[in-house]
Amino acid sequence: MTDHQPQHIKTIAEFHRLRGLPGPVHPLVSVIRFEDMKQEAGHPQSWVLDFYAIALKRNFHAKLKYGQQVYDFDEGTMTFMAPGQKIGIESDPNEAIEHAGWLLIFHSDFLWNTSMAKSIRQYKYFDYSVNEALFLSEQEETILNGIMLNILTEYQRSIDPFTQNIIIGQLEVLLAYAQRFYQRQFYTRKISNHDILTRLEEVLNSSFLDENLRSKGLPTVLSLAASLHVSPNYLSSLLKTLTGKSTQQHIQDKLIRRAKEMLSTTRLSVGEVAYALGFDYPQSFSKLFKSKTKLSPADFRESFN
Repeated sequence: MTDHQPQHIKTIAEFHRLRGLPGPVHPLVSVIRFEDMKQEAGHPQSWVLDFYAIALKRNFHAKLKYGQQVYDFDEGTMTFMAPGQKIGIESDPNEAIEHAGWLLIFHSDFLWNTSMAKSIRQYKYFDYSVNEALFLSEQEETILNGIMLNILTEYQRSIDPFTQNIIIGQLEVLLAYAQRFYQRQFYTRKISNHDILTRLEEVLNSSFLDENLRSKGLPTVLSLAASLHVSPNYLSSLLKTLTGKSTQQHIQDKLIRRAKEMLSTTRLSVGEVAYALGFDYPQSFSKLFKSKTKLSPADFRESFN
């Protein structure tokens, strides 16, 4: 795919125009059937949206580019896109694209003065990479199709004082189900997910080698995710589900194990251990060590004498 400058789409009305759709019933939210969208010559192949997008796709015989990665999709996949992300489509110009499914788009302003204005931040899958899409079972897809249809039915009614709350209520149910189905996916994709756990341990072991600590400093959530080729939020959600600990907690656990080893087997001072582990200030190391072990580094070392 040639990486053209993406088109910036600021409003839902503008998105409707570009896809050959009638104007939206509501300026801040829309639910669209993929079958109704037109793929016309001259349509931008990549764009940046100023609003959220939730897509439930079937027969999506094209490649979707989200961020810097391109992936193929087939049936029963669901993607969640946050405002400001670059999205693109790559398809064979000689083949008709027959997308099926739903697209729900809504501006963050639609959430104002509702509980979702803050709670939407808890749904980390809006920041997952495209290859971390939700792959649905037939039963799960039926449930989500029903919710989308409920939103469409309400969307097509005349706007009244109840419209926003009813759509928000359905959206909350949709996102909660997606959260549940992602939890299921973390467990059912055991081979690939446990491979990530194995590679995580390898990357952490390498990161805490003396030469790597000196040259690169302590590993971060971002650096670990990049090494494992997953998004930071996906990695933390996966680890939380499978191990009960976030990525940051895994880093800290490894750090404490390495610190205990150094304190019990070397004559390095506490300050020297802290610097060797990538800390700029020994006080920060001592505070973290005590919070994890209930002992200061000096008291831990003393327990071996």
